[in-house]
Amino acid sequence: MSDSPRTAPDFPVWPQFDDAERAGLVRALDQGQWWRMGGGEVDAFEREFAEYHGAPYALAVTNGTHALELALQVLGVGPGTEVIVPGFTFISSSQAAQRLGAVAVPVDVDPDTYCLDPAAVEAAITPRTAAIMPVHMAGHFCDMDALGKISANTGVPLIQDAAHAHGATWQGRRVGEHGGIAAFSFQNGKLMTAGEGGAVTFCDPDQFEQAFLRHSCGRPRTDRRYLHQTSGSNFRMNEFSASVLRAQLARLGGQIDLREQRWPLLAGLLGQIPGVVPQGRDPRCDRNPHYMAMFRLPGFDEDRRNALVDDLVERGLPAFAAFRAIYRSAGFWETGAPQETVDQIAGRCPNVEAIGADGIWLHHRTLLGTEEQMHAIAEILAQALAAA
Repeated sequence: MSDSPRTAPDFPVWPQFDDAERAGLVRALDQGQWWRMGGGEVDAFEREFAEYHGAPYALAVTNGTHALELALQVLGVGPGTEVIVPGFTFISSSQAAQRLGAVAVPVDVDPDTYCLDPAAVEAAITPRTAAIMPVHMAGHFCDMDALGKISANTGVPLIQDAAHAHGATWQGRRVGEHGGIAAFSFQNGKLMTAGEGGAVTFCDPDQFEQAFLRHSCGRPRTDRRYLHQTSGSNFRMNEFSASVLRAQLARLGGQIDLREQRWPLLAGLLGQIPGVVPQGRDPRCDRNPHYMAMFRLPGFDEDRRNALVDDLVERGLPAFAAFRAIYRSAGFWETGAPQETVDQIAGRCPNVEAIGADGIWLHHRTLLGTEEQMHAIAEILAQALAAA
């Protein structure tokens, strides 16, 4: 690596779009009906998205947080119940349960993959546990073999938070082929996006139909008499968003292929830098879409890590500090928190604590760059660490 200061190259932009998105927007516009009950874009997107992920059904919604809320609601999560979530995740994972009146129970994660630790899950199950929420962190599948056994043995259903996992597979099985319910996000930074949006996939037709009612104020599809059969809200996706997402889905596979080529190169280069530990990979996770290019700096504290992130950004890298432990945010304690202190939860989540303090991630658009750009990333990080 060169000793001269290096600034980042121009990585591919995100979001990516072309005439396919433009054509979709015009197509939706020309329908003359811009909501899902009158147009055809949302219905078409749901069919295409479900097929891509190996699920019988998909329901498009307004955002990923609403997708989680709807999934939990269908399973009866509410007051008096608990939902097990990883302590290391974006806070929507816990807030979705808390907004329904449930208690979110944070547990530890694997130090290598940053995904839910099955042993910690098993230890946290109580008679009040209504759901277990594996978060496929940065696109890496959780250990669905172990978690599936826990679910089967206890009767507690899994709800996959697949906000990072569009197109991921575990032992050849796509998200929808693991059974149960999964929730996705299409927020602006996600692997496919319409600015905002979400989807829930289902295997059970009754759960799908219940979710449809609840996402549309309790109204059946053909209702013209205001026959609200259940309680609910308006989580309906509009036709314009769906038209964009159809184009985004069509190019997702090729983007994943490229990221899968670039990450081993970048991870190998990062691993050669003293003190840098890239996110690991379970060989059973045979397709990872790489929502984040993540690595750790063991021994760094949060302040030192944050200073390094600021330096990397100044050098032109789209770098971010890893998520803080969810229980270290004030919003976690507003409602639906366990009867524990921060220190008590932290004491049983040592890996969450460590990753939250020393973890860094790069935007996935970096992995759409060239091999030369992977070398540039490693060189910039090495220089920034030397100056830290």
